[in-house]
Amino acid sequence: MPTSKAQTGETSVASHALVILAVIASGATLYWLAPILTPLALAAFLAVMVDGFARVLDQRLKALPRRAALPLALVISILLFGGTAFFVAINATAFVTQLLTYAPKLDAIVAQLAGLARIKNPPTVLELIKGLDPTKYLGLAARAVQDFASTSLFVLVYLGLILASRRGWDRKAVGLFQHREERQEAVVTFLRIRDGVERYLFVQTITGLMVAGLSWVAMAAVGLNDSLLWALLIFLAVYIPVAGGVFAGVAPPLFALVQFDGYGRAIVLFAALQAIGVIIGNVVYPRMQGRSLNIDPVVVLVSLAFWSAIWGVTGAFLSTPLTVMAMVILAQFDGSRWIAVILSADGDPQQLKNKMPDEPPDVPDPPPAKGPDAAPRRKAAKRA
Repeated sequence: MPTSKAQTGETSVASHALVILAVIASGATLYWLAPILTPLALAAFLAVMVDGFARVLDQRLKALPRRAALPLALVISILLFGGTAFFVAINATAFVTQLLTYAPKLDAIVAQLAGLARIKNPPTVLELIKGLDPTKYLGLAARAVQDFASTSLFVLVYLGLILASRRGWDRKAVGLFQHREERQEAVVTFLRIRDGVERYLFVQTITGLMVAGLSWVAMAAVGLNDSLLWALLIFLAVYIPVAGGVFAGVAPPLFALVQFDGYGRAIVLFAALQAIGVIIGNVVYPRMQGRSLNIDPVVVLVSLAFWSAIWGVTGAFLSTPLTVMAMVILAQFDGSRWIAVILSADGDPQQLKNKMPDEPPDVPDPPPAKGPDAAPRRKAAKRA
């Protein structure tokens, strides 16, 4: 008996409803298992970063033995992360102490804002500090430091285990996908996820260095204190979509209002940082990113809110790579492909980058090939 259109529509609605329920259940599971999954997710993305860095070293340093590329990339990455954390820890205390010396200027600014809001007798900064319960916040600070230390330890352990077990993934792939076609499709899916994440991390790192470097020049030019610390914080904030750009363009000028007399230097710094953000965000970043992510800009904002809600700061940093991974995986199944289409920027979640498995993330993507001779041109692009 032929299936009617009504029955087909009911089946499609039921299938979509099941997919939506599965997405909600997955989100709830991710939220409940956040203490376990966040260190593992950070370790996985660090492993992707280290692996991509190793391929860059192998490609650029011809005299370096292939087996030495990964250990060297791991050592350099650990030194960079450790040096960054050490620098922030040393300068954070002096930075907070310096803020306390600006108490009179802060009181004047609070008084001006209170006058605009028609608030009589606004409290001073010292009164606000005295009104806080120091034992409560010291406990919160100690707990935050303890959580950070334990999370960092788990991340390092997971990272070591992931890198050590890389050689066994080939045998696991053979056991999971016994047919050659299934293995090839799984490898293509994995490479799409890896290339998207690596390209995102590479572009964010390069553009972050540009923004931080130019911002440091602007801050040093106006004489802002702790310019190097601010530049480092800006570089780290760039990895958070939207919110990082707002922090980079607004936080240093606000600090300049407290440090300097008058508004001239703060306005100049604000204009310079906004110009840096506009030029790099609208000219440099799109050219470097190309079509490798293929995520709708609205989805970037929604994913930032979603992952921040379930995983906090870790989710904010990993929101875009996690969304890329989800889009690629959802596109592999007929029942969930419509979600991947919505997440994509051009409606084609199956878009491939035509890159070879051993290519480093800093190799530009070849232009998408179309037409009857697309396959030969893709092969030629790979050989080139």
